[in-house]
Amino acid sequence: MFGLELSLSAVLIFCILCALAFEFINGFHDTANAVATVIYTNSLRPIPAVVWSGIWNFIGVLTGGISVAIAIINILPIDTILDTNIGHSVALVLAILLTAIFWNLGTWYLGLPCSSSHTLIGSIIGAGFGYSLLNAEVATSAVNWGEARKIGSALLFSPLLGFGLTVFLMFLLRFVFKADSKIFREPPKGEPPPWWIRTILILTCTGVSYSHGSNDGQKGIGLVMLVLVSFSPVYFALDTSKDSQQLNSGLAGFQRTIQQINLQELAKRDSAQLADINSKLTWMQQELIKYGSLDNLPPEERFEFRKAILLAEKFFRDAEKNSVPGISQEQLVSVKAALKLITPFTNYAPVWVILAVALSLGFGTMVGWKRIVVTIGEKIGKQHLTYAQGASAETVAAGTIGLASALGLSVSTTQVLSSGIAGAMVASNGLKNLQGSTIKNILIAWLLTFPVCMAGAGTLFLIIRWLID
Repeated sequence: MFGLELSLSAVLIFCILCALAFEFINGFHDTANAVATVIYTNSLRPIPAVVWSGIWNFIGVLTGGISVAIAIINILPIDTILDTNIGHSVALVLAILLTAIFWNLGTWYLGLPCSSSHTLIGSIIGAGFGYSLLNAEVATSAVNWGEARKIGSALLFSPLLGFGLTVFLMFLLRFVFKADSKIFREPPKGEPPPWWIRTILILTCTGVSYSHGSNDGQKGIGLVMLVLVSFSPVYFALDTSKDSQQLNSGLAGFQRTIQQINLQELAKRDSAQLADINSKLTWMQQELIKYGSLDNLPPEERFEFRKAILLAEKFFRDAEKNSVPGISQEQLVSVKAALKLITPFTNYAPVWVILAVALSLGFGTMVGWKRIVVTIGEKIGKQHLTYAQGASAETVAAGTIGLASALGLSVSTTQVLSSGIAGAMVASNGLKNLQGSTIKNILIAWLLTFPVCMAGAGTLFLIIRWLID
């Protein structure tokens, strides 16, 4: 027994290190998105640029919240597919992490600005599908397809937005400034730009770095939490540091709303599910009264609390989406108010997780940057990057990614910035200003990432599961 616990602890530590390694690789894989423009416009020298970017990536992770992390976790409804077979959890987590790491390293080595977000999400979906092949009863629920579609739409739309807005911003600059203005000309070799242009470029670099940390950093937080909940659900199922009175108030509000619902108007299945939810909420309130606080709650009951909360949340989210008869809009509003009190107990990440991911991304940003920087700065367009092009692309990227983080959407910093650079080049001299071979390679990498990572993670899950057996 002791040997088994020791082995699981070793695997848990290994998986956490892999998740942090993914975020470290994400740092140097995506560093070019922030620093290429300041380096190629002589606004900052390479080393100060990547150190500055790393610091702001670090700050972005610390202050960016966890809404994107929760969205990443929810792609794979781990609370639904967890069972007594620890081999499933081990295989699932390792398949996701190893596939994402190998693909990120491979595209970085080739100098391709590929999407870490596509890599991670494709790996999660592939591993979930592989799990469903071994568990027929969860064949349709091993992946949260609604959440996956939402994230997929954001990933698809954001580069188009980056391209279009950058073209618009370039034309706006041409309208405001003279055509022969210094901002539209190739920077003199080795000569820094005028102070005001340099300030703008450093600020846009800072904005992209911060927004990258606030969005991509949360993916690392989501990965670590996925590992922790998979291996130690009884210890990481709930945030026990919060006041249990808040949870009790939310549960009471939830039950008051349920008691107002006309069960006769509900479909038989919905009525039975709602009765089950009500029973679980009553039990939770009784346990909180019995033990006094979440700290005193037996560890094995914490995961049952988590499952009950997520079940109730999913039921009413679906009811709102599908306009379930018998549940009014007023009742849905009351439920949302209760959920605001309850969901912080399940949607959380310990401070040490956030800090570890922030350090991994920050330090990763400071190394391995040159391969992708050269692609961004020299190989997307046929002309040297101008001040206007760099500032336009990064302003749009920072704004787009920052908005996505605020909305809890996962987007690709790489795709948004690369598309912005392409848009700036097209705005300057049309499509002929793009280097066809580089654009083709980037598009191929983007198109291959999803299917390759899905197939790789699914296959790796089955292999690891077979080896464990």
